[in-house]
Amino acid sequence: MLDAMKKEIFLRKDELQNKNLQSLYFGGGTPSVLSADEIKSLIDEVLKHFSFNNDIEITLEANPDDLNSQFLKGLSDSPVNRLSIGTQSFFDEDLKLMNRAHNASEAEGSIKRAQDFGFENLSIDLIYGSPTSNLEIWKENLNKTIALEIPHISSYALTVEPKTALENWVSKGKVSNPKEEEQNREFYYMIDFLKDHNFNHYEVSNFAKEGVYSRHNSAYWKYQEYLGIGPSAHSYNGNDVRSWNVANNQQYIKKLNSNILAKETEILSQQDQFNEMIMIGLRTIWGVNLDSLNQKFSENILDKFNKEIQPKIEDGILKIEDNHLIIPEKHWFMADGIASDLFLI
Repeated sequence: MLDAMKKEIFLRKDELQNKNLQSLYFGGGTPSVLSADEIKSLIDEVLKHFSFNNDIEITLEANPDDLNSQFLKGLSDSPVNRLSIGTQSFFDEDLKLMNRAHNASEAEGSIKRAQDFGFENLSIDLIYGSPTSNLEIWKENLNKTIALEIPHISSYALTVEPKTALENWVSKGKVSNPKEEEQNREFYYMIDFLKDHNFNHYEVSNFAKEGVYSRHNSAYWKYQEYLGIGPSAHSYNGNDVRSWNVANNQQYIKKLNSNILAKETEILSQQDQFNEMIMIGLRTIWGVNLDSLNQKFSENILDKFNKEIQPKIEDGILKIEDNHLIIPEKHWFMADGIASDLFLI
C-alpha cells in the first residue's frame, strides 16, 4: 500500500496549482495503523514534489487505542505537529453504544501521553445526544475536555446510521432513538460553555482557541483546492472538478502498479457548485461570500436565490454582514435544513 500511495503522489504531483502546501492531513479510516516510520516516509515523498510552508499544519487522525508510547515517541520525531483523536466520550456506556474499541480510561490516557510527547495542538471528537447520556453527563464530558487543556473540539450529534449495530439495537428496542430535543439542549449548552472558556465557534460542529482553527478543514469550507491520496480519498480543483479513488485496496494497488490512477472524476454542474457553496458556507462564521456568488453564477440563478433569502432575512433566520450571507448562531442547530431550503433543484 505504501508504495502505491507514493506512486499516486508522483502521478498526481501536477494537479495542485499551489505547490507550496499549507496543510497536510493523514485522515480517513485509521491512518494511525501506519507506523511512525511509514508516516515519515510518506511525508518525505510529498516533499520530493511539493514545498512546505514554514508553519505547515500536519495532522494525523488517530484512535485513542493506537496512541501508545512507542508510536508517539516515533511520531514526535516526525514533522507531524497536530493530532485529531477520535475520543467520542469519556464515559464507558457511551463508548460501548458507539462500538468503540477504546474505553474511557484509554481516551483520557491517550491525550495525556500525546501531551507528554510534546503534542499540544490537539483536537478531539465528542458525540452528544446519545441515549446513554444526558445533560449532566455531557457537562462532565465538556469539563473533562477543559481540564485536559484541549484547544480544538469537533462535536457531532449522534445519528443512527443504516446497517450498524446501533440501528439494530434501536429497531429491537434495546436502546432508545436519540432525541432531537435533548441534542438541541446539549448543543446550545456546549456553545455557551465553550465560549465561557475562550473557544471560538467557527463552524457548526467545530470550536477552537484563537490561532488553532483546523487549517485543513477551513480550506475545504472556503472551497479551496485539495488533493487526496489513497483508497477512497477525494480531491477537488477549487472550481468544478471533483474526483475520488476506488475504495477497494486491491484494485487501488493493482491499477497504480500499472501506472493507472484508480480514480473517478465528476464535472460539477452549476447547480452542484451553487448548492455546495450554500451548504458549506452557511455552516461557518464566514458565511457565503455574495461577491463570489455574483461572479460565478448566472442572473437567473441569482434572481431565484435573492427571492428565496428575503423572507428568511426578514424572519431573522439569515442575515447579511459585509456582503456575506450568514446564519445567526442561535439557528445553527438547523443550519443544514436552512441551507437546503435555498438549493437549486
